[in-house]
Formats: sequence, C-alpha cells, structure tokens
Amino acid sequence: MCYCVYNLGTGQGTSVLQLVQAFEKVSKIKIPYEIVDRRPGDLATVFASTDKAWKELGWKAKRGLREMVLDSWRFERNYQE
Repeated sequence: MCYCVYNLGTGQGTSVLQLVQAFEKVSKIKIPYEIVDRRPGDLATVFASTDKAWKELGWKAKRGLREMVLDSWRFERNYQE
C-alpha cells in the first residue's frame, strides 16, 4: 500500500504568537502564555511547500488563518462534552 503526504496549508507562514492572537480575537478569551527561549534542538522556523497538493490534486487553500481559527473555535463550542 502506498501513502502520499500533502501540506494543505496556505503557503503563508504563521508564528505561534500569531496563532494565539488569532484565537484570542475570535474566541474573545485571553490565552495565557509566556515567551521563553527555544529549547535545545528547536528550529527557529519551519515551513512546508503547498506545491505538491496543487500539482497532484489541483488543491489550493481558499481561506486564511482567521477563517481556520473561526471554524476551529465554532467546532469546539458546538461539540464540547
């Protein structure tokens, strides 16, 4: 059996801080965090190309970070146990 792996992102990088801020804005909840030094071995930046998904699947993201966070938050609110 063969498996293919695709990055289905937008092709634009997002920092952890940008993600936290987006969730705070959408949820209207303050998320506690602290900024500390990277751990030994942590990479400064990591990113992946979305070219393979476009070339092989014809797939490209239509929505950005705000929409992703909004959908995620909506799911969490509606499906909490």
